Order: sequence, then C-alpha cells, then structure tokens
Amino acid sequence: MSVTQQQVLDSLSRIKSPRGVALTNANVLSAISASDGKVFFSINVDAPEARAWEPVRAAAEAAVRAIPGVTTVMVALTAERKPGSAPPPPPPSRGAPGVQPAHAHRPPQGGASPMSRQSEIPGVAAVIAVASGKGGVGKSTTALNLALGLRDLGLKVGLLDADIYGPSMPRLTGLREKPALNDERKMIPLRRFGLAIMSIGFLVEEETAMIWRGPMVMSAVTQMLRDVEWGTLDVLVVDMPPGTGDAQLTLAQNVPLKGAVIISTPQDLSLIDARRGLAMFRKVNVPVLGIVENMSYFQCPHCGTKSDIFGHGGARHEAEKLGVPFLGEIPLHMAIRATSDAGSPVVDSEPDGPHAAIYRAIAGQVRDRLKGVIAAA
Repeated sequence: MSVTQQQVLDSLSRIKSPRGVALTNANVLSAISASDGKVFFSINVDAPEARAWEPVRAAAEAAVRAIPGVTTVMVALTAERKPGSAPPPPPPSRGAPGVQPAHAHRPPQGGASPMSRQSEIPGVAAVIAVASGKGGVGKSTTALNLALGLRDLGLKVGLLDADIYGPSMPRLTGLREKPALNDERKMIPLRRFGLAIMSIGFLVEEETAMIWRGPMVMSAVTQMLRDVEWGTLDVLVVDMPPGTGDAQLTLAQNVPLKGAVIISTPQDLSLIDARRGLAMFRKVNVPVLGIVENMSYFQCPHCGTKSDIFGHGGARHEAEKLGVPFLGEIPLHMAIRATSDAGSPVVDSEPDGPHAAIYRAIAGQVRDRLKGVIAAA
C-alpha cells in the first residue's frame, strides 16, 4: 500500500504544538518524503524551545507509524541557536530510540569539551572512519573492500554508510531491502559478504535528493550509530561523506574513534583536501591510521602496462611529510570499477586476485594498529 504526503499531513494535523497549534500550521515542518512505505521529515525549531518540542516529535513519529502501509519513519528534531543567544542546556536522556535533538552535539555550558559526550557503542570494540577531503576519490569503494579485507583477517566487521548526501552502499553491495526493527525498535543491519551493513540509502530511493541542513545530518548520523543493533563487532568501518563538516564532527563527538583512514588520489588538488581532512581528525584527537593512494596508476587490463594518469606517489610523499603511515597504493583498474558497479566488490568476487591482495594488505596494517584496542575489548 502506497503512503502519500497528504496522508502524513492529515495524521500530523491531529498533533498539537507546545502552543496548542496544529503541527501542520506551526510553520516548523520540512518537506515530507513519503515513498515505498518510508517517511522522512524534520521539525525545525529554535534551540531554547527544543526540550518542549521533543514530546511533539515523538507523538508525530508514533502517529505516522500508525498509518497503514508505513514501514519506516525518521523524524528529526533540529534546533538552531539564534545569533547572540546562549546555548541551551543538554536535553534529558530518552529511553526510546529515535533521532536526538541536534543541539545535543553542541558544547555544554561551562566550557566542557564536546568530546565529553562520547560513549562506546555496546558490543563494538573499535570504530574507525574512512574519510576523504573531497569527493570522487573512491572512498566508498575503498571502505567496503577494506571492511572485507578485515573480515578475511578473521575479524567481525560492520560497515556504516554515513555519507548522508550520497549513500553508495546499496549500489556497491547490491542490497535493496529495508532493515527490520527488533523488539526494542532498533534497526537490524542487513548482512552480506559476512558484514553487518547499514546505510541511509536502505531507507530512501536511490534517486532521492538528500537536501538536508546541518542539524538534520547530525541527527541522522546519531541515529545510524545509536539506533542500530550492531551486535558484537571487532571493527565498525564508517564510510564518511567527503569534506570536513557536520557529519565528521558528529561522529568524533559521539563515539571515541580509534582511528581514521584518509583516502586520496595522487594529484596535488586531492592532496590539499586530504591534508585538511587529516588536520581535522588531529584537531579532535582522532589517531590517523594512515593514508591510502587510490587510483594510484592506471593498469591496462589487456597488456598490464602502468600509466600514471594522475601522477604517482603524491600520497606517499604527503604521508612522509605529515608523519603518518602510508598504507598502500590501489590502481585504477576496470576490474575494481566493474565489480563495484555490479554490487560484488573485488575482495569478495575475486579473492585470489591481485587487487584483493592489495586491499587485504592495507587491512592488515589497519588491524595491526588496532590490535591493542580489539584485544582489550
């Protein structure tokens, strides 16, 4: 049964704002996405009023979930502070799963560090980020094959696609199902290739434009971390969106990251952005596990000749200059591209091939740097 935007609006019209006005008339609703039983929208309020609006958010989520045909609901409460106003106090904790108010990620009064709010994900020994300073460098493909390499080394691995604006994991893994909910209303990650996998792309259509403001991104990342039943994992690999924005800061403030892997291509423009990404992780005290040079060279699939299309060795030199490990070179090769587009990543589909060996060698270095953390857990 298809759910329409009008059905959602009719349901929300029965919810009252803290001032007694119908929610649909309170001028706080974002555009509503309703497709294939999945409904997403946000409630945008001023930060000082956020605590009063949280029961409204919960009521709206319950009302929409009760509509016949609705299978998934995400209602984000986004709270923005007006210029010159004092930051609001932290919200009370809630037992039920859902998106936390965005101001939960702001520094608390009294000057305490945002990192003081970090807490471990139950059952997960280590969370690592795979990041890049810019898009188009093959970060998601690398993240997936790195996760598979860690799997091949005997670790229990999960993969979170936190690239909110352009989730790639549904295409890279060939997964199209919707995650189910357990008795605690937590999402159960999908499983393929021996990995526990979660992506916002499992909840929206592939063609949907994710036009989200910063607070909505922060809320979505928090929900994907906290409202998923990850089970027992040695490593949770997080595929970050490119750049150094809200998603990266939210992750660093939410969980104690055990490290970050920076992906870059060899040319100077990519290395400049990679340098910014590395500096950001250092600023929030996240260890940089190393730099990977992706598309390091083009290898002809017919004759095996190597051509340095984007230059070569730039990431290695940058790693040496910045004093961080260089993890390896991944070629620009048709096999990697074709298997990724087909939803059958090269480490899994061609496990004995040369490219799988490269990814596993990189995974081995990452594992070695995490050994103490995993052993302690």
